[in-house]
Amino acid sequence: MSDRHLKGIGVSAGIGVGPAVVVRWAMPDVPHRVVPRSQVEKEVRRLRAAVRDVKRFLQAMKAKTEDRAGLDEARIFDAQILMLEDKEFLAAVANLIRENHLTAEKAYEFKTLEVRDTQPSVVVAKELSPALTVELDREHVVGLVSEEGTRTSHAAILAHSIGIPAVFGVAGAIERIEPGTMLVMDGTRGTVLLDPTPHEIAEARALEQRRRELASQLEEVVDLPAVTVDGLRIVLRGNVDLPDEISAARQHGAEGVGLLRTEFLITGHSTLPTEDEQAGYFRRVAEAFPGHPVVVRTYDLGGDKLPLQFRAPSEANPQLGWRAIRVCLDRPELFRTQVRAALRAAKHGDVWLMAPLVTRLEELDRTRALVAEEATRLAREGVPAATSLPVGVMVETPAAAVIADRLAAEADFLSVGTNDLTQYTLVVDRGNARLADRFTPHDPSVLRLLKQVADAARAAGKPASVCGEMASEPLSAFLLIGLGYETLSVAPPALPLVKWTVRQVSAARARAVAAEALAARTADDVLDLLRLALAEAVDLKLLDHHARLPGARRAASLNA
Repeated sequence: MSDRHLKGIGVSAGIGVGPAVVVRWAMPDVPHRVVPRSQVEKEVRRLRAAVRDVKRFLQAMKAKTEDRAGLDEARIFDAQILMLEDKEFLAAVANLIRENHLTAEKAYEFKTLEVRDTQPSVVVAKELSPALTVELDREHVVGLVSEEGTRTSHAAILAHSIGIPAVFGVAGAIERIEPGTMLVMDGTRGTVLLDPTPHEIAEARALEQRRRELASQLEEVVDLPAVTVDGLRIVLRGNVDLPDEISAARQHGAEGVGLLRTEFLITGHSTLPTEDEQAGYFRRVAEAFPGHPVVVRTYDLGGDKLPLQFRAPSEANPQLGWRAIRVCLDRPELFRTQVRAALRAAKHGDVWLMAPLVTRLEELDRTRALVAEEATRLAREGVPAATSLPVGVMVETPAAAVIADRLAAEADFLSVGTNDLTQYTLVVDRGNARLADRFTPHDPSVLRLLKQVADAARAAGKPASVCGEMASEPLSAFLLIGLGYETLSVAPPALPLVKWTVRQVSAARARAVAAEALAARTADDVLDLLRLALAEAVDLKLLDHHARLPGARRAASLNA
């Protein structure tokens, strides 16, 4: 690319125009420790002493820099000293210490992780964590640019869900982009333009306006059923990460929630959520979708989503370590509170419970037993709650897919998480931008596992759905229908486009193409088959403009 053009991976559609806010720091690993009430004021004094020590250090650094590089270069330390002495910020840290009995270090970390308001800007970072992405103020952050990450990294999924344009995998972004540089970033095409001219800014804004106009046209199908041209009814549910996505899912016609993520309740907070808080939230979601199921995924903690309240020892490979259902079963006090909340909410709506990263039947057995125990306990305590609820499995590993017949026989439903299933099947880190070309859910090996799960569920007479990012992309949704999935759970912004696509295609044609895809040699061959077949029913240029379908770059080169 030229000096003004950077290329990455478009992970969340849309165009953002604004000055760059470059995040160059990384937080140290701060152990969590609670201090006794009698030591709280001592911790506040430690905080103030630390601020004085750092101020002296920065003043010394300023003097040294002035001697070596001149006054202009040294002035950067003035800004750091001003930030260090921010009275409002330090008062908030002291309040955290007093209210939550945190150490000075931990309280300071919590407050530093909170993203503060800026003018409408594009955030540029080495890597964006899910916790940081959740905290972004959407009124002031118009785009995200990250050196690390791919389309299925957790931060990318959150950006897509909350509607912030994002480009990840931009090599050299931190080095190339100075703070305050005006940017035009395109989350559909995966491009970042530095120092755009007024004409280029006007063109970008016009393109974004056309994208929004197309989105408005797609809204016309929201109230129509998702039925293929040959009469197959597809159920489209919504994936909900955060509370404010509930209304977006409803407005876009979601038939319930196929994946209610619960990690936001715990990550980034200084205390664990209570049973009442969780029950109230689950009930709120259930009552927003009367007559439709709400699938609560139990805490998918670990990996890059371990809460600050209980940091685990560092793991060489956390994605293969202590996470998801393993954390829940090892921390039953945490798990039981969430299960009780789901049972109480199920008294007021159709609430289902889904365990993530199940790899063996024992994990399903223990989850079922725990649900039964808490239902009995709630009844004994006289607390209004459901006597049971459907318990299902999120199929995210080859292990789960291989025993899908056994899982389907004992679970109430199956739902495939294609992001992790792809990661574990292909042995490719879903967040590693250097391996992005290898991370593809269209690989024939992944498709065979998807087909195996759909067939197992159908043979057992149990519902099966897909709630991974594949379901939110039109080309892949077409393929999933062909593989036998009749329920898809989709990111709210993508619901109209997926529904529109479903209404244009034939299920019979999708099945025929899926059969060819299962016999294909490579992922590129699969994408060529899908694009060719979908082009028979829809204008791919229109879809590419709106969603950047996978295989678009290859198709362009083949047609050149």
